[in-house]
Amino acid sequence: MVNSFDSERLTITSLCESDWTLFLKLHTDKSVIALCFDEPTRAEVRDKFESRLPPWYRGARHWLCMVLIDKVSGTRVGITGLVFDGDVAEVGYMLLPDYHGLGFATESLKALLSWCQSNHGITKFRAIVTEGNSSSERVLMRCGFHLAQRVENAYQIAGHSYADRIYSLSV
Repeated sequence: MVNSFDSERLTITSLCESDWTLFLKLHTDKSVIALCFDEPTRAEVRDKFESRLPPWYRGARHWLCMVLIDKVSGTRVGITGLVFDGDVAEVGYMLLPDYHGLGFATESLKALLSWCQSNHGITKFRAIVTEGNSSSERVLMRCGFHLAQRVENAYQIAGHSYADRIYSLSV
């Protein structure tokens, strides 16, 4: 089953095999991943990609991965998605650098949250952000999330320890 919905400027649709190039670029572009994770190998990215290809449904334990397509240009600009544990959906998003700062992350996350509520009855959400990723934190706050917890030295990127900032939203 292909999941698909629209926001004002985006068509948001299920990841498919033809999205491999976008997925690889998002997971290897240093400006995208600098405050997310160390650069993975191509094989690690491929494994992650393939784990997101199966059809998603409310009881699925794998990530729902949706591709963000600019309605005007038809360009694939990023991804958004979630993994649901039966109680709380953890959300995430990544955009190509040329599309940072244009409001696409906020717009797509708001659309994803609305779709989850209306189509799947999901009302509790969380997001984990590496401390220092202030752009991502602003996106979450614009979507109604609040900082629920800070976990010191939770993650290492390029040999440096970072705190995780855990945001929550209940609707």
